[in-house]
Amino acid sequence: MNLNQLKIFYFAAKRGNLNMAARDLFVTQPAVTKGIQRLQEHYDIKLVNRFGKKLVLTDAGQALFEISEKIFDLESLAEETIREFQRSKRGKIRLLASESFGAYYLPSVMTPFLKDNPFVFMSVNILPSEEVGEDIANLRADLGFTSFPIDNPKLQVHEILEDELVVIVRPGHKLAGKESIKPVDLEGENLIYHERGSVPHQAINSFLKGNSVSVSVSMELSSNRAMKQAVENGIGAALISRHVADEEVQAGRLIALSFENRPLKRKYFMIYHKEKYISEILKRFIDRLNQWGAEYTRCTSR
Repeated sequence: MNLNQLKIFYFAAKRGNLNMAARDLFVTQPAVTKGIQRLQEHYDIKLVNRFGKKLVLTDAGQALFEISEKIFDLESLAEETIREFQRSKRGKIRLLASESFGAYYLPSVMTPFLKDNPFVFMSVNILPSEEVGEDIANLRADLGFTSFPIDNPKLQVHEILEDELVVIVRPGHKLAGKESIKPVDLEGENLIYHERGSVPHQAINSFLKGNSVSVSVSMELSSNRAMKQAVENGIGAALISRHVADEEVQAGRLIALSFENRPLKRKYFMIYHKEKYISEILKRFIDRLNQWGAEYTRCTSR
């Protein structure tokens, strides 16, 4: 059934007058007449009788009017529901993130956003960056956050922030008294690595080789929390994003050391599907993320 023709019939039947129906629908009176005629011709049944300017429904027309009234009442309810979501800032945002970003960065922007938008529900699933990219490309979530730029023609990729990779050691370590270090200071050091194949693993390897530094790899771990715990336990040192170690550094359990002259940087990226509909609430969250990410990068680059 053609819903445009049904709507014309409904307004004409409701008003009982073609001209009034035309004004309600912002169309001409002949357009209303033609719409009703086509509906009757399609089903080969008489729906209305005209007596001068007045319309009188047939039995079939009355039955169709009662059903169409329910249909367009639901249409009005659907529109009002959407308007209510816009007015009250309701909505649901589904996020996917790599372990570092999801556990240590997202809460910093989610918490104030949810306070400002109490009717929004947010979910976060932690996945490897490759899986985040795959799921976003298949429209399984609204936004994704990865530790490297995903190469997929379906995806829009934006750098969200840049953080410094620092060396973390426990108090009492031979490097603990330094304010900053040189790459050569890591010569022969026991290092705890991120898991093989990860972006930090590759970046650190490249950095050490570029500076002709040899280290002993005592452990490879996929969890930042486990890496920090291993350092606290005296197993070795580790290179980790500065923000990831903030809590332990502030508590005095770990010491974070920057490299002199050329800090080692790590970037994080936001991704979403190019054909994804960006709702008003999602747009506000993206804007908040971009502002927060720019401010974070600016503050940590001083």
